[in-house]
This record gives sequence, structure tokens and C-alpha cells, in this order.
Amino acid sequence: MSNKETLIAEYRKRKTEIKERLREFREVWSGTDERIFAELCFCICTPQSKAVHCDKAISGLVLSRQLYCADECGIRKGLKAVRFPNNKARYIVDTRGKFMSPDGMKIKERLSGPDIFSVREGLVRNVKGIGYKEASHFLRNIGLGEDLAILDVHILKNMVRLRLIKEKPGTITRKKYLELEDKLRQFSKKIGIPMGELDLLFWAMETGYIFK
Repeated sequence: MSNKETLIAEYRKRKTEIKERLREFREVWSGTDERIFAELCFCICTPQSKAVHCDKAISGLVLSRQLYCADECGIRKGLKAVRFPNNKARYIVDTRGKFMSPDGMKIKERLSGPDIFSVREGLVRNVKGIGYKEASHFLRNIGLGEDLAILDVHILKNMVRLRLIKEKPGTITRKKYLELEDKLRQFSKKIGIPMGELDLLFWAMETGYIFK
């Protein structure tokens, strides 16, 4: 069985579970601005850290309400098992300042643009600690970015395996990111697996479970 055939077979087995997970992501958008902000903070924490550790850390800060009021020191204490906690605590506090108003957190109204690609560009330009991968991850996790690629190590490894690219690139510039994303989008259309579902499928094949 070829790598592509294996991928399609795995998709058939996990299709229902994957679609349910994406439905849950779409429900996040109907939640509070604080919930949306927490998801952004989770994505700020993910570079070079395990997603499950980042999720646990942010969930703890949400539960204690520290995510919405603590200073850098307080945030940093909550980022257990997250790499580079000093930088990430600083990014979270800086980002909170951009979206907090006298009436509370206001993030949904700021996530606007003619299309999802412009919204992503705005996040990359204005939120410290957020690159194209993290911005795409965040938008997917709140139900807005199912046509975006989250080019993490799992995705890139699978792109090599499927011969979409020759090797995993060292540094990914904006131009390179968009080029790789387009390759994955074309592949997605060719095999009939939507982009958002393809990302979760790759994750599940690498880890054995579907997370976020």
C-alpha cells in the first residue's frame, strides 16, 4: 500500500471523529471573548513545547483567572512544562493589553478582514510570539481557519513522506510558508480530504489521538 493509499485508509477510519472535532472548534467562536483569548494564549505557548502541556498550563491560568489579570511573573508561574516561559509570559501580557478594554476582553471584533488570510496577516503583524503556523493554528481552533495549513513538524514530515516536498525546510519565510501551504491545499483537493481534516489526520497518525 502506498503512502497516499495508507493516508486515505486512515481517513476513512477516523473521518467521523475528525469531523466532530472540527465541529467542536467551530463552537468555540460562539463562546466568550475570554475563551477566544485563552485559545490565542495556548497557540502563543506551543512553539517548541508539547501541545498537551500548553493546554494544561493555560487551562490552569483560566481557572485561577490569572490569565486575565496577572503580571508577567504570575503568568510565568503558571507556564509549567512550557518552554521559554519568560518570553511567552511577556507575549501573553502584551497581547492581553492589545485586546483588553475597560469593558473587558474584546478580541472577536478585532478579528476582522476581507478574508481569513488577511486576518492571519493581522495576527502575525500585531501579536508577539505569533507566526504563520501559530496564527493558522489559532484560527483553526476557533473555527475560522479550516482552509489554512498549520505547518508544524508533523505536517512537514508527512509532506516529505508523500513526496510533496523533497525535504523539511530549515527556515520558513512568509513566501516559503505560503508556497508550502499551497502545495498542501492542492494535494488536499486532489485526494478529496479537506485541509482542516487533513491536518488532524496527520496529527492522529503521528500521535495516535486527535487533540488540537
